[in-house]
Amino acid sequence: MLAAERKMRIVELVKHQHVATVSDLAKEFQVHEATIRRDLAEIEQEGLLKRTHGGVIVDKGANIEPSFSERVSDQLDQKARIGKKAASLIEDGDHVIIDSGTTTIHIARHLVNRNNITVVTNDINVAAELRDSQGITVIVTGGTLYHSSFMLNGMYTDALLKSLHVQKAFIGTPAIHPVHGLTHPEAQLVPTKQSMIQSAQEIIVVADDTKIGKVSLHTVAPINSVHTFITGSEASESQMKLFKDSGVHLITV
Repeated sequence: MLAAERKMRIVELVKHQHVATVSDLAKEFQVHEATIRRDLAEIEQEGLLKRTHGGVIVDKGANIEPSFSERVSDQLDQKARIGKKAASLIEDGDHVIIDSGTTTIHIARHLVNRNNITVVTNDINVAAELRDSQGITVIVTGGTLYHSSFMLNGMYTDALLKSLHVQKAFIGTPAIHPVHGLTHPEAQLVPTKQSMIQSAQEIIVVADDTKIGKVSLHTVAPINSVHTFITGSEASESQMKLFKDSGVHLITV
């Protein structure tokens, strides 16, 4: 196989699987790892893929999160199903954290008629969904407002979250992988998600199937920190098996 053809097939494979390693690719194409590293250096220079620490190669698209306006209508039906199921896991008397995001907002929409629940959120949209819910106490974290998404983030957000102890945290993510866990393309958003995870007894990740298998640049949390992962039934059986093998309680809707 010519080098040009091999590089083209490497790009196609990684874009399909979202992530690969040098050893994986060497076995796939039956060449030495040194050959793969040379190919990857050239591919990376062309801006098609990105190498990360540990020899992991990712689809560069996993390191660019679409804008809020693009994400809010994407996979809408699936996100609504995920939100409904996630809301059903919240019990009367629970104190919960609801992360900012276009999937987590659907959790709030399915809580509006509930009672005796405390919701902590760093998302103005989530808080607004619950504004008329008399039976729900809403705590907004404070922090720096991201005008495009109405998310709050930064040291004031983190300071409040670190002072809390809640039963459940519902975390949104642009990338979840059965080996590499939760990752994110934007470093400044990582500490808040980590503070949420540290504040909760149970971590529930909500993400549609397009986030599965992706790996972004910055680590948020290992997969063994996730107790439950709720996603759409669109996810493949092979993808789901990997999460089950990692010890994650998987719910598909």
